[in-house]
Amino acid sequence: MAGHRLRRAIDVGSAAAATLVRLACGARVGELGRRPAQSLELWEFEACPYCRKVREALSILDLDVLVRPCPKNGPRHRPGLIERGGKAQFPYLLDPNTDREMYESDDIVRYLFETYGNGRVPPLLAGGALTDLSAMLGSLFRPGFGAYYRAARAPELPLELYSYEASPFSRIVREEISSLELPYLLHNVARGSPRRQAFVQRSGKMMVPYLIDPNTGKEMFESADIVHYLRETYALESA
Repeated sequence: MAGHRLRRAIDVGSAAAATLVRLACGARVGELGRRPAQSLELWEFEACPYCRKVREALSILDLDVLVRPCPKNGPRHRPGLIERGGKAQFPYLLDPNTDREMYESDDIVRYLFETYGNGRVPPLLAGGALTDLSAMLGSLFRPGFGAYYRAARAPELPLELYSYEASPFSRIVREEISSLELPYLLHNVARGSPRRQAFVQRSGKMMVPYLIDPNTGKEMFESADIVHYLRETYALESA
């Protein structure tokens, strides 16, 4: 029990450190532009620092995105991306509202703010090499978490996760989802999100992460409980 509590404290502390090194970028919604009719789609994996920048932008812009996690050695989404885009490079964005598809995190971030924001990329995402360096440092606090595939069965329907990028508890859940290569619809509800009220009406309180599994009817809070549920339900070998 003491060992479990220690591991949990280390998990939460290192996840919080990853947020602090990026100055909590993605914690609050910025100025919003037009809203997409369809959810965007993103191929990425949680440990990738360049993917982190795109997830921060999605949180700031309060956008839903269907995430197809691509951990190393994953048998499903990585091969699908190579077939679609020609190479295993992450992140990769598809916007069905404009028929745009692209690699390169800076290009994606710029596109998102031009299309769904006020056209200006925030300083924490526009720092060039400094932005990249801090994103890499954030990944170092959680080395390898969410980067490598663990054998898992694929769900029939994508999961749903209410989250936002700067939440350390949400990061722990996203890492597990990434490792298990489970597709999920990410609902961003950062501070200031106009969708928070609807989320509270749905869930009963303002707390993230919140997982919905349409395959089993399960809905739950608490990152540790969610991670346990994901392993018990989808992992094909013990963690």
